[in-house]
Amino acid sequence: MSIPRQPSCDDPVEPELMPVVEAKRRMALMMPPIDDTEVLPTVEAAGRVLANAVTSPMNVPAATNSAMDGYAINSADIPEHGEAQLNVVGEAYAGVTHGDVVPSGSAVRVFTGAVLPKGTDTVVIQEHVEVVATNASQAKASEHGAHGDLGAVRIDHQVQAGRNVRHAGEDLNIGDTVLEAGRQLSAADIGLIASVGIVTVTVTRRLKVAFFSTGDEVQPLDKAICEGLPQGMVYDSNRHTLRALLNALGVEALDFGIVRDTFDDTIRVLKEASEQADVLVTSGGVSAGEADYVTKAFHELGDVSFWKIAMRPGRPLASGRIGDARFFGLPGNPVAVMVCFLAFVQPALKLRMGMKAVEPFAVPATSISAIKKSPGRYEYQRGIATLNKITGVLEVKLTGKQGAGRLSSMSIANCLIVMDDTVNAVNAGDTVTIWPFAGLLP
Repeated sequence: MSIPRQPSCDDPVEPELMPVVEAKRRMALMMPPIDDTEVLPTVEAAGRVLANAVTSPMNVPAATNSAMDGYAINSADIPEHGEAQLNVVGEAYAGVTHGDVVPSGSAVRVFTGAVLPKGTDTVVIQEHVEVVATNASQAKASEHGAHGDLGAVRIDHQVQAGRNVRHAGEDLNIGDTVLEAGRQLSAADIGLIASVGIVTVTVTRRLKVAFFSTGDEVQPLDKAICEGLPQGMVYDSNRHTLRALLNALGVEALDFGIVRDTFDDTIRVLKEASEQADVLVTSGGVSAGEADYVTKAFHELGDVSFWKIAMRPGRPLASGRIGDARFFGLPGNPVAVMVCFLAFVQPALKLRMGMKAVEPFAVPATSISAIKKSPGRYEYQRGIATLNKITGVLEVKLTGKQGAGRLSSMSIANCLIVMDDTVNAVNAGDTVTIWPFAGLLP
């Protein structure tokens, strides 16, 4: 007679577990964007999420201008065969225009960014002309030095009409949408907004996320390493991992420390955190053990769902709310904390922040070795992706053993290998999906 067994992550096929896709759908439903906004100077808005679309009040470029140093000409003066000589009648610099209409058979010396003189439509780069010194220019040069009249230039029939010119409005026209609402502003975005003269932007207020670790065995880092750890104790890595992940998102991270394994302590901190934050994220205390108080305490304060998700690493995940605050209870194993955060919590937080693009960037790669996997669940294995210099193919291999407690595997890795519940195994040469850490992890 065998001992009855409950479903666990060690089962080859786990029955009655929530599919990853369904868990993501439920999380999206419980994370509507926050409504509060604030107006910030453009120069201080990097990393913030746009609440309103930004539209351009001007054309970009504002005027048709030269894309290169050279000579502005009228394309009608380009010879069909051989060469043509054009008199240089002036100069134009960025910010200093040549105001006169350029007559036929003439050219103006222009520099990058200079407004294209009237009567011209083409710029011949300086490397493609021959400068000719006329008698008049030589006399003028002797009066004014090296910066006198350039005289004339010769061009040939190979000059292409319309080249090296940036037309007014070719990047943006007045009224065009510069950036959509729901975008987290990058350095390039800030420069783009500044380029159209917009001084302030409206963004969603910074999301407040409280986080803490749980467990009597978890020790803070304020003890000297020479003291060592008592047997059975561990240093608190999860809280510091969560802090780094939250900081990278640009939220206001509220650190509530380590909560000991008592019902009263857990209730107290959950209540205090929920009154200060929009979202609570915890690690540990969400399994089925007698000392797992997070979900028990949460039932006293709000609505909570305890999910067993068909994934590895990570399986137990609590979610719910106390008042207006949303809650995510992550497993205690370090790798499971990171994987569950990246797969579920980070996209959910982005939704709450008002972002539109929330899912990790996924790319295909060729596995250079076989990978074992149980059927019927998602697996997120740590990988090292490299570009094959001979074939140009992106390849990936495992970091080694994939235990949920091996935090070093996340440090060694530069991606997660994501295998969905339809994959039974991976053979060498198979294409897999990876989430590169660049842009995913701080």
